[in-house]
Amino acid sequence: MNKPPEHVTLSAEEGEALIGRVHASGLCPSDCQVVVQVIRAYFWVVFALQEAKLRVQRLRRLLFGQGPKPEKPPAPEASSTSSDAVGKDEGGGELAPIDQETPGLEVAGGAEGSESCDAEASPKPKGGHRSGMGRLGADASVGAERTACHHEELAVGQRCPVCGQGTLYELPAGVEMRIDGHAVLSAMRYALQKRRCSACGALFTAKLPQEAGEEKYSARARAVLVVSRYSLGLPLYRLQSYQAMRGVPVPDATQWDQSEKVGDGRYVVFESLETLAAQGELISPDDTSVRILSLIKENQKMQAQAAAMGFSRPQERTGMFTTALVVKVGEQTICLYDSGRSHAGENLATLLEQRQADHAKPFVMSDALSRNEVDETTVIRCHCLAHGRRQCSDLEDLFPVECQVVIEVLKQVFDHDEAARDKQMNAEERLAYHQTYSAPLMDQLKGWLEQQGAERLVEPNSSLGKAIASLLGHWETWTRF
Repeated sequence: MNKPPEHVTLSAEEGEALIGRVHASGLCPSDCQVVVQVIRAYFWVVFALQEAKLRVQRLRRLLFGQGPKPEKPPAPEASSTSSDAVGKDEGGGELAPIDQETPGLEVAGGAEGSESCDAEASPKPKGGHRSGMGRLGADASVGAERTACHHEELAVGQRCPVCGQGTLYELPAGVEMRIDGHAVLSAMRYALQKRRCSACGALFTAKLPQEAGEEKYSARARAVLVVSRYSLGLPLYRLQSYQAMRGVPVPDATQWDQSEKVGDGRYVVFESLETLAAQGELISPDDTSVRILSLIKENQKMQAQAAAMGFSRPQERTGMFTTALVVKVGEQTICLYDSGRSHAGENLATLLEQRQADHAKPFVMSDALSRNEVDETTVIRCHCLAHGRRQCSDLEDLFPVECQVVIEVLKQVFDHDEAARDKQMNAEERLAYHQTYSAPLMDQLKGWLEQQGAERLVEPNSSLGKAIASLLGHWETWTRF
C-alpha cells in the first residue's frame, strides 16, 4: 500500500530560490507572474497560521470574504407587533429606536469582534441525545430490592483514622444501582437427603423448606406467564424457546395449563364485579365483532347441515360479538366484557337479573340499534346524541344547508355540556343547566324538523328524510340529558 505524501513546508530562502527558478524557466511574463503570486500567497498563509494562529473559519473569511447572511423569516401579517408599534413598550412608554448609533449596539471591529459575532451566530449542532434522555435517578426504581451496606470497622463517635483529631458522625446514605437480568421463569432445585434403615428398610426423606411451597409452579410464576402472554403479547412458543435457552425449559402446553388456572381464579372476581355492576346507576352497552374458533367450527357444521336441507344459510344465529358494559357505580367505573353469540341487549338483560328490587331504574345509554333493545320497564332508555348528529354529518355533502342547521344547534348543546364538566357540576346542577340553556335550542330544532316534514320541504323517502324521521322518532330518548 502506498503511503500518503508527507506535508512539506518551505523556508523563506527556499521560497526565494523557487521564485528565481520560475523566472529562469523561460515562461512568458504573464505566466511567471501568476506562479509567483501563488507561491507568495502560500507563504503568506503559512506564516499567518504559524504566527497569528488564526482559526480556519476566520482564515476562510479573510481569503474569500464574508458569505451571504441567512434571510430572516417574514413576520406574520396579523402580528400584534406592527411597524406602528415599534418604539413603544407594553406600558405605552416609548423605547429608544434600535439603529447603528445606539450605544452598546455598534458592530465590533477587528478580529476579536468578528470572531465573537460568528460564534454567537453559528447554529448549534443538531442530533445527539438531549439532556437527561435515558437517565433515570435511583428513586425511579421503586421495585428495586433494598440492601443496607454498613461499615465493618468504623462507627459513629469513633476517632477519625486519617487525621486522628475529629470524630465520625452520620450522614445520609449514598445510593448505587446495580441492574441484573433473569429469565422470565426461574427455577430452584432442591436436593432432598434420604436415609434408609438397614433393618426394616424405612425411608426417611428431608423436608422442603417452608418458602418452597406445596406446588411446583408458584402463583407468581403463573402470573408472570399470564402477563407475558396477554399483556406483553409474547407468544407461548417464543417463551418456550427463551426458557430453553436459559436452561429452565417450560413447554408451551405447560404454559397454557398454568395460565388456565389463573383464568379459573378470575371468575370469582368477575362474578363479584357483575354483582356490583348490576346495582349501577348508569350503564353504557356496546357490541363489536369477534372471531372465536370454537364458534367458527359450529358455524361450519350449521352451514353444512343447512346445505344438506336445501337452505342457503342456517336458521340459527351465526354472529359472534363481544359486548362491553361500562357501568358507573357511585364514583367508580366497572368495565365488563362478554364474548359469544348474545347481543348487547341480551347481555344487559342477564346482568339486570342480579339487580336488587329496591334500587331505582338505571339509565342505559346506547345507540338506537335493535341489538341494544332491552325491556323498557326495567330501565330508563337514553340514546346517544352524538349518534343522532352523525346521521346528519354523514349527509352534509348532499344536503349542506339542512344538515348545517342540525349540526350548529347540537354544537351549542355540546358546548353547554363541556361547560358543565369544566365547572364540575353534579347531576342535579347539570340537569338544571341544560334545562335552562339547551332545552330552548332543542325545542326550536324539533319545530324546524317537524316543519320540514309537514311542509314537504324534504322528501320523506330520501336519506335526509329518514334521518329526520329517526331523530323525531327517538326525540324523548335523545333529550334525556
